[in-house]
Amino acid sequence: MTRRTTRRTDGLLGLVAWLVGLLFLLPFAWMVLTSLHGEADAATNPPRPLAPLTLQGYREFFGAGTGVSPWPPLLNSLTASVLSTCLVLALAVPAAYALSVRPVRRWTDAMFFFLSTKMLPAVAGLLPVYLIAQNTGLLDNIWLLVVLYTSMNLPIAVWMMRSFLAEVPVEILEAAAIDGAGLPVVLLRVLGPVAAPGIAATALISFIFSWNELLFARVLTGVVAGTAPVFLAGFVTSQGLFLAKVCAAAVCVSLPVLVAGFAAQDKLVQGLSLGAVK
Repeated sequence: MTRRTTRRTDGLLGLVAWLVGLLFLLPFAWMVLTSLHGEADAATNPPRPLAPLTLQGYREFFGAGTGVSPWPPLLNSLTASVLSTCLVLALAVPAAYALSVRPVRRWTDAMFFFLSTKMLPAVAGLLPVYLIAQNTGLLDNIWLLVVLYTSMNLPIAVWMMRSFLAEVPVEILEAAAIDGAGLPVVLLRVLGPVAAPGIAATALISFIFSWNELLFARVLTGVVAGTAPVFLAGFVTSQGLFLAKVCAAAVCVSLPVLVAGFAAQDKLVQGLSLGAVK
């Protein structure tokens, strides 16, 4: 294959990649555009993309004329997502270290056990969790969501971190052991910087899963601990679906995840590819 043919092939593949990327971006761009229209223009069929723009949907989302503030649900989601992600990392990194760098006996059985916990549908465990929360007085409590999100995201975090730590050169750990470094020092000062991309990728995925969770938050919370997805679902009422306002709310609820993904995109790409190549 000549150099010119190679360039043409690379250019064609690049064009296809851009088209696929724009295809995935199109629904979000359409949602943003719809959120900037009035309700009458947003509900037309076929849609009117060139309709006059307005910020009325965002004003209504932030409580203008309704008196309902979105800040408590947003803060609840942020609290539950950040705290559960920190707990997941604090538990997943030592567990992955034990399963990869210093493998325990029958570590494959342990990994299968972690994976098997994700085989049960979430709705199947909803009633037992609800009864436990009711008997312990934890209904409508943000700490219940922190514990649930930690337990839900921990298995996938252990699997991801194990694949990342398995790529760390053993010579680095042996050198640290010769220098007298204990386990906390090895985890924080040796493995931490080397596996930073993998830790960032695991943290971002755990944060996204926690932020987007709706089922348990809808059933187990109410006025006090309601999260952003629950608040967003409340826009669908018996009076109808107000499309522009729902799109404005969806854009605002999606922004924290988009900002976190954009801020950690370099670490995310490195982390997701770290354990893919032997």
